[in-house]
Amino acid sequence: MRVLCPMILVAVILAALVPSPAPADIGIGIMAGEPTGFSFKWWNDGDTAIDAATGWSLGDNNFYAHCDYLWHRTIEDEKIGGTAPLYYGIGARMILRDDKDSEFGVRIPIGLDWLFDNGRFDVFVEIAPIFNVIPKTDFDLSGGVGARFYF
Repeated sequence: MRVLCPMILVAVILAALVPSPAPADIGIGIMAGEPTGFSFKWWNDGDTAIDAATGWSLGDNNFYAHCDYLWHRTIEDEKIGGTAPLYYGIGARMILRDDKDSEFGVRIPIGLDWLFDNGRFDVFVEIAPIFNVIPKTDFDLSGGVGARFYF
């Protein structure tokens, strides 16, 4: 892991420096919250994307991963005189634990995603209600903030 993190950082910096005439499709970055770790995004077309994250669950410092299918909408509001880059989706989450049962559930993320530098960089904030199905059915909540560079 000590070698992998600097290699990813160098790849992200080099990709950001390479000029691109069009927005890129694959983003890699970091996020803080639940989880804290790495964030990945792959744009399918102009309005949909697959989003994933791996890292550590803040609740008990165990491995966390999620993957979501997202739809993006830009909402214009004349009252505030601007736009909001809204996204929403559905996906799955897992937390793997050593000392007790692991959790698997359905995620419904809702967030805002601001794109900069002609789509080469984004900043996002999201919240996601979770319906856990394994080992027992209950509700949970995750969310975080992050940034990604696009290749």
